[in-house]
Amino acid sequence: MDDFQTSEETTFVPDEVKNIVKESIESVVGSSSYSHSKVQQWTSSVIEQCLSHLTKLGKPFKYIVTCVIMQKSGAGLHTASSCYWDSSTDGADYRVVVHENILSICFEFLVTAQNQ
Repeated sequence: MDDFQTSEETTFVPDEVKNIVKESIESVVGSSSYSHSKVQQWTSSVIEQCLSHLTKLGKPFKYIVTCVIMQKSGAGLHTASSCYWDSSTDGADYRVVVHENILSICFEFLVTAQNQ
């Protein structure tokens, strides 16, 4: 029965994902001050690290990660997303990390990659 996987190996665990995202943001942005010229590289690096660590979990998901990094200045930000999926197997979460003058927000969507 080599194909048997426990529920934890095949289900969405929000805390696991939140930790990966937080660590990715902190390793890329760290304690940097906001720099408009670095934002494109930061967002790309955060997304790449998140995807790399998520795929290393070995879970049967397709991953979608978005990242917003903006200067913390009191400006408003509105985002929205919607998904049509099986809520018993798929999931979504977000993580907000606030540094001195940087606001980082990542949204993660995990969609089952195989028929169950």
